[in-house]
Amino acid sequence: MNKIKLSPKIVFVISLIAFGALMRLLPHWPNFTPIAAMALFGGAQLGKKHLAFIIPLAALFLSDLVLGLHQWMIAVYVSFALVVVLGIWLKKSIKVGTVLMATLASSTLFFIITNFAMWIGAPYYSQDIYGLLECYTLALPFFLNGIMGDLFFSGIFFGSFYLVQQRYPALVRA
Repeated sequence: MNKIKLSPKIVFVISLIAFGALMRLLPHWPNFTPIAAMALFGGAQLGKKHLAFIIPLAALFLSDLVLGLHQWMIAVYVSFALVVVLGIWLKKSIKVGTVLMATLASSTLFFIITNFAMWIGAPYYSQDIYGLLECYTLALPFFLNGIMGDLFFSGIFFGSFYLVQQRYPALVRA
């Protein structure tokens, strides 16, 4: 039977992702959450692709069980999985600029996918181009909060990991 080896790096990365999931449960500004940062960081730092998907998705799901489930969750999870893919791409070149660009791309991807799903599934908007534009326009304040939250939490995740690696080189090799 194969055992998963929990290296110090994996333990630290899982701890940061768990921290992100817990942060979702605390009071916060609307959409100022670590959702995209959790997926991006997990994709970039968890060496095995299956772990890069399973661990952040499990953390998101466990926090969703506490927060409540809703009919647009598939759009959230699809966008979340696509952000993990961005993180896997990012792992080849983790620098301030690439993390910044990937974080902004993650926020935008999440905004486009989840609000499109809202437009399709909610009775609030007319099912034409005007309804779609209204849906995206009304969601702009949430998008801005999401960008700020994603930048903040990506900074915490990637920044703290970098700083800890400087102090504990074993995390670099793991």
